[in-house]
Amino acid sequence: MPLFLYNSLTRQKELFKPIRDPEVKMYTCGPTVYDYAHIGNMSAYLMADTLRRVLEYLGYRVTLIQNITDVGHLVSDADTGEDKMEKAATREKKDPLEIARFYEKAFLEDTARLNVLPATKYVRATEHITEMIELIKTLEQKGYTYQSDEAVYFDTAKFSTYGQHLNRQSPDEMLAGASVEVDPHKKQPFDFVLWFKRVGKHAQHIMHWPSPWGEGFPGWHIECSAMSMQYLGPRLDIHTGGEDHLLPHHECEIAQSEAATGKKFVNFWVHKKHIFMEGEKMSKSKGNTLTLQNLIDKGYSPREVRYLLISAHYRQQANFTFKGLDQARETLKSLDRFIQTLTELNPTSNTISPEFNNRLQQLNNAFIEAISDDLNLSEALGKIFEFIKENNSRTTDKTLSPAEAHHILELFKNFNQVLGVLEFSFNQTLPADIQTLITARDHARAEKNWAESDHLREELIQHGYEVSDTPTGTKVRK
Repeated sequence: MPLFLYNSLTRQKELFKPIRDPEVKMYTCGPTVYDYAHIGNMSAYLMADTLRRVLEYLGYRVTLIQNITDVGHLVSDADTGEDKMEKAATREKKDPLEIARFYEKAFLEDTARLNVLPATKYVRATEHITEMIELIKTLEQKGYTYQSDEAVYFDTAKFSTYGQHLNRQSPDEMLAGASVEVDPHKKQPFDFVLWFKRVGKHAQHIMHWPSPWGEGFPGWHIECSAMSMQYLGPRLDIHTGGEDHLLPHHECEIAQSEAATGKKFVNFWVHKKHIFMEGEKMSKSKGNTLTLQNLIDKGYSPREVRYLLISAHYRQQANFTFKGLDQARETLKSLDRFIQTLTELNPTSNTISPEFNNRLQQLNNAFIEAISDDLNLSEALGKIFEFIKENNSRTTDKTLSPAEAHHILELFKNFNQVLGVLEFSFNQTLPADIQTLITARDHARAEKNWAESDHLREELIQHGYEVSDTPTGTKVRK
C-alpha cells in the first residue's frame, strides 16, 4: 500500500518515496531540556512516533535521530533574551548541565510512559559543538556569514529563497506582518545567529567553547542541521516538529543546510498542529500547560493520554479537555472488554471459515488504507469499532469460535504495532475481599441461589467492578 503524507514544503499530500528504499532517514526536533515537557509538546512526539510506527508497519527501515537541546535556545526565537538553560539554572540555583540532565531524564521517562518508541539515537547539542563549528566554517568559506562584535550571523540576503520554502513569503513580506525584536547588529531583521560570542550580554554565559570567532556558544538553528547531517547525511527523507518550528527554526535549517551542501535538505516536512487548552494555545508562557504527571496525579493513565492525543488527526486544531480524556478512558474500557472476552474463549489457531477470513482481510486492508492516508488513525480506529460492533453479540452469546477469537487477537496485535494502546494481558491481582465475594457468588450460583447471586453481583458493582458470567465462573474487571 503506497503511503501518502502531507508535505509542509508543498502544502499537499504526496506519495512518499524514500531516497534509498526501503531505508528512511528521519529527524525529529526534540526538547529544550530546561523544564518539564507539557502534553502539547508530547503531542508532537506522539505524532512522530505514529509516523515512525506506520513506516515500519509498511515495511520501511527507519533510522530516527532526535536532538536534545541543552544550550543555545534563547527565550526569543529571534536571537534575543536569555539562554533558556541558563535562565533555568538561575531559577533553580544549579549548574546548566545538571538542569539539562534532570529534565532530559524526565522527558525520556514521560515518552516511555506514553509508549513512544525510543529514537535510534538521541543527540545532545553540547556533545556536537565541533560539528557545529565545522558547519559554520563551511558557510563562512562560501560567503554566507558576517560578524559583529557579539555574534556570527547567517546572511539571508545571500540565500535568495529564504522564507519561501515552508513559510511561502519573502523576508520583506514576513517583516510587514511581524513583530520582531531586531538585533541592531543584523543587516536584515531575519538574519540569524550561528555563533554567539561570550561578550556583551553573553559575557557571563556559563557554557562556552573555543572557536575561530572567539569563546562562545552555538545558535539554536545550527544545532539541528549539524547533528542531523552528522548521523543521516546531507539529505533527509523526513523532518518532523511542531508547527511553531515552521518559522524561523525550520526555515533557518533549510537555508543554512542547503547553502552549505548545495543539495535539497529534506524531502518531507511533517508538522503537528498546536493543542489548545480551553481555546488558547497551550504554552509555558501562557501558564496553561499540563504535564503528563499532572494528569497522572488527577487519576488518568498514560495510556488514556496517548489514546486521546493520537485519536485526533495531527493536522487538526485539537482542543484538550478533561471530558475528552474521560471519553478516551471509556473507549479504552470498551476495547479492553472486547479483547478480554476474546482471551476468555481459550483461543486456538485452528482454521476459520473462508467468509470470516475474508472479513478479517477486509478489516486489515481498511486499517492499512487509513494509516497510509496521511496517518489517519481516527479512520483506522473507526474501522476497528465497526468490526467490534459486528461481533460483540457473538462474544456474549458464545457463537464466536475459539479459532475466530485467535485470529482476531493476532490481527489486533498487528494493529497495536501502530496504535500502541491496546492491552492483551488481563491478569489482575484482586483484593482479598473482592475475591471472597467472587467465590461466594460462584458458590451461590452452583447452589442455584439466584437471589444471593444477584445480591453479591450488586456488591461487586458497588466496589466499581463490571461483572460477567462465564463457563468458568464469575469474572470481574474495573
